[in-house]
Amino acid sequence: MTPLLTLEWLAWSKGLATSAGLIMAIGAQNAFVLTQSLKREFHWPIALLCMFFDAVLMTAGVIGLGVAFSQSPLLLEIARWGGALFLFWFGLQAARRALDSHALTTDNRGAASLKSALLTTAAVTLLNPHAYIDTIVLIGGIGGQYAPELRIWFAVGAVSFSVIWFSSLCIGARWLAPLFRKPVAWRILDGLICLMMWSIAVSLIFTL
Repeated sequence: MTPLLTLEWLAWSKGLATSAGLIMAIGAQNAFVLTQSLKREFHWPIALLCMFFDAVLMTAGVIGLGVAFSQSPLLLEIARWGGALFLFWFGLQAARRALDSHALTTDNRGAASLKSALLTTAAVTLLNPHAYIDTIVLIGGIGGQYAPELRIWFAVGAVSFSVIWFSSLCIGARWLAPLFRKPVAWRILDGLICLMMWSIAVSLIFTL
């Protein structure tokens, strides 16, 4: 293995590990993908769209847009308040489902059509400021430290884990499906989603 190939491998590995640490945290996007995967409805198109958004945002960050985003007070303020409001609304919907005894079946959850599923995917991704902070700012900031010829390998590594992660959610949910035939499992999941979304919203307001 030549030194250049060694450096390329290290950059790819670093991108993969960095992406893993950020993507695996449960957020609005992961919660929606998991819900649709448990229903076995539109989960692959949703996952593919998530991978596409990650690829675009991560690549944009690595080529230098992360610096511009992080240094713009206006963009940060829009991201903070807009994202917090969206996450609060998303958590409120989960809370309503958890408390509504008539909404404890898979038939009453998630998206009703492919169009609705894709629009919701775009919303939970693009209206969540953590998507920009994690991909453009953090991944872009780390990847931007590499030499220009190695940045692409870092970006490929980061995108690679996105593909692995969302594919795993789609496939792995099959084994969780029997558990979620019980209404109480959906109530617990929705309750956890609500708490997570609200905690993220609060953290945005007070820490971003």
